[in-house]
Amino acid sequence: MGTSLSNLASFQSLHIVMLGLDSAGKTTVLYRLKFNEFVNTVPTIGFNTERIRLGGAGASRGISCHFWDVGGQEKLRPLWKPYSRCTDGIVYVVDSVDAERLEEARTELHKITRFSENQGTPLLVIANKQDLPRALDVGEIERQLALAELSPSTPYHVQPACAIIGEGLDEGMDKLYEMIVKRRKSLKQKKKRQ
Repeated sequence: MGTSLSNLASFQSLHIVMLGLDSAGKTTVLYRLKFNEFVNTVPTIGFNTERIRLGGAGASRGISCHFWDVGGQEKLRPLWKPYSRCTDGIVYVVDSVDAERLEEARTELHKITRFSENQGTPLLVIANKQDLPRALDVGEIERQLALAELSPSTPYHVQPACAIIGEGLDEGMDKLYEMIVKRRKSLKQKKKRQ
C-alpha cells in the first residue's frame, strides 16, 4: 500500500470540493486545514479556494489538495454542480446540532451525488460541531442523511469533528484520501482490462 500512496503523492494536486448548507462550518474547516488554527469567518458569497498541503500524521500527510469551498446559501447551490464536476472527492459539512435542517442537507447531498459526473466520487461527511450540547452522533447523522441510499458506487465516510479546534479533520482527510486512492486504482485496473 505504501508504494501506491507515494505514487499518488507525486501526482498532481487533488481537486476537492467542499459543500454543505450555510452555517455548517465549511469555511472554518477550510482555514483550519490551511493554517491549523481557528480563523473567524463570514458567510461565503460565492466561493473560497485554497491550495493546501495536508498535515496530520496519517496517509494523507503531505498530499497537495486544491479545495473549493462553495457557499451554501440556497441561491448559491446551483453552483455546486459545475464546481463538483470531475472532482477527486467531495467534503460535505453538516451542522450536527441543527437537526431541523438535516432533511434539507440530505436533499441537497443526494442531488449532488446523483449527477452522472459525481457517480462513484468519494464522499467525506464532516459531522461538525460535535463539541456542542445536543450534537447528533455519527450514526444518527448517517441515518438522517440517508447515506445508505446513495449509489453503491459512491464510497463514503462520516467523520465526527469540531472545526474550531480541528478535532477529527485530519482523520477525515485520511479516510477521504484512502477512498480516492482506492477509486483511482479501480479505474486504472478497469482501463487496463478494456
